[in-house]
Amino acid sequence: MTHTPSCPPPVPAAAAAAEDGPEAEDGTEAEDGTEAEAELEPAPPAPALTPGQAFDALYTFAAPALVRQTYLLTGRRELARESVERAFQLAWQRWPEVAVDRDPAGWVRAAAYEYAMSPWHRLRLRHRTPEPPPAALDDRRLLSVLLGLPPAYRRTVLLHDGLGIGLPETAAETEASTPAAVGRLLHAREAVATRVPELADPEELRLRLTELGSKESLRTAAKPVVVRSGSERRARRWTRAAIAFTVLLIGSTAFTLRTAPDHYEAPQAPAATISGVPPRSGPGPLSEEEQELRAKLRTTFQSGPERLRPEVR
Repeated sequence: MTHTPSCPPPVPAAAAAAEDGPEAEDGTEAEDGTEAEAELEPAPPAPALTPGQAFDALYTFAAPALVRQTYLLTGRRELARESVERAFQLAWQRWPEVAVDRDPAGWVRAAAYEYAMSPWHRLRLRHRTPEPPPAALDDRRLLSVLLGLPPAYRRTVLLHDGLGIGLPETAAETEASTPAAVGRLLHAREAVATRVPELADPEELRLRLTELGSKESLRTAAKPVVVRSGSERRARRWTRAAIAFTVLLIGSTAFTLRTAPDHYEAPQAPAATISGVPPRSGPGPLSEEEQELRAKLRTTFQSGPERLRPEVR
């Protein structure tokens, strides 16, 4: 009888998987699970910007282009720089309002345009002398046409054709209705096409406006830190001026209340001659004897028996 060696019974697949489980936990599968969990974890939030950092970022982003735009409105380089600086100073003073605005750059742009187009700049001595025009002839013609437009028309064509802002937004920024903004835009385009026929196409006009602002060597306003410090100094000066004016007003009011009459005094009627009334008369001057008698009477006793019994001589 031949002895056949016995073979080990086959191991089920599930049992083999169970036996290999601890090894799988220490192997690749455990590493893949850890990586998946790491991917599901949210990234740490970025640190919030301080008000000063947010203002500096807005200034760095918007100031250079805003100076070029303001130059197209005024034709004056120094006024454009000053307008942008004043607009950002105002924005820093009202930063809680500007920071939550849906378009902070648009807020500053509107403030810069308003300051640049104020008519009182004509009274300033340094803005009476003309500045040198652009070097190229085509640029001089385009800038001359723009400056010849009314201020509202010039602003409308710059916002819509120069910056590509929609008509409703342009009308809102220029404080006009949409039909009025459309009329201003059409009039401005017609005036530009009359003087410069090759700019009748709005796209070509937009490119030329961008080139005209970029060709000029326009320096931006001071650094953001300087603008913020200047805004704070200006706010302190205005606060002190308001306090001084209030104190002066209170002092003048108190002085007026102290010196003003507290009751009504009827005005005296002017003198008039009345007929039929005898003139006022009185005794004439005393003679020497009467003066001596008056002096003697003043020296005698005013009361007592001597006054009642005459002296017998």
